[in-house]
Amino acid sequence: MTFSLAELMVCAASRSFENEGEVLATGIGLLPRLAASLAMRTSNPDMMMTDSQSFMLATPNPVSGMASHSGQANENWMGFARIFDNVWSGARHALVGPSQIDRFGQTNIAALGGSYEAPKVQLLGVRGFPGNSISHANSFFVPKHSTRVFVTGECDVVCSIGYNPDRLPRGYTFDDIDIRRVITDLCVMDFNGPNKQMRVVSLHPGVPLSEVLENTGFEVAVAPNMTETPAPSAEQLALITELDPLNVRSKQLKDNPPGVRNPN
Repeated sequence: MTFSLAELMVCAASRSFENEGEVLATGIGLLPRLAASLAMRTSNPDMMMTDSQSFMLATPNPVSGMASHSGQANENWMGFARIFDNVWSGARHALVGPSQIDRFGQTNIAALGGSYEAPKVQLLGVRGFPGNSISHANSFFVPKHSTRVFVTGECDVVCSIGYNPDRLPRGYTFDDIDIRRVITDLCVMDFNGPNKQMRVVSLHPGVPLSEVLENTGFEVAVAPNMTETPAPSAEQLALITELDPLNVRSKQLKDNPPGVRNPN
């Protein structure tokens, strides 16, 4: 079977939601949304998703090919107020794409470079990252693994809580923080290394560990049982095609590279 790197990353990211039961999954971006949808169709049928507006879905909407919301499998109503109730209760898992991630797992989507008052690049602002990071599980999706994302030192603007003892809110411990997985175009990582150090769990087919280490701006641990990221199954690829019939996923990574890197 042949598969793309985007499809490999979608399948790897979908495993972030395994065994979670009835939790609201929010995938920010096309590939994260596709990963959450795949999880709902395979490993976690009890998972909840919205139509990105206000309806709970019994079956996830495809990420491409829908002309309208007509015909979607509406199961319940979940307006904005109920979303916040869900967030604060902890029954949510967000798969997000930060612009920067530091060694503590703190993230930045607000601004880059310069000072806080006069950044070189203005981004989104902190948005919901502070509340999300202290309330529920989060995972990170990184399309291009580099030292520009995995920065040396702290993020330029700290938008979300991480495993930094100097920034823990009063009364918080590391047990109150839940960063599950980091999925990149090179590997899958978590924060289960010594003292919550970022740790390489699996390498994508054909990717050497040295490339991950060179493109990370801080020291990372390596899991003793580090493996190769599993290839998508035929069932997963069929579902991905069903969920993305227009193959928009092929446009998300530059040149749509294959899932197995050619050593040549």
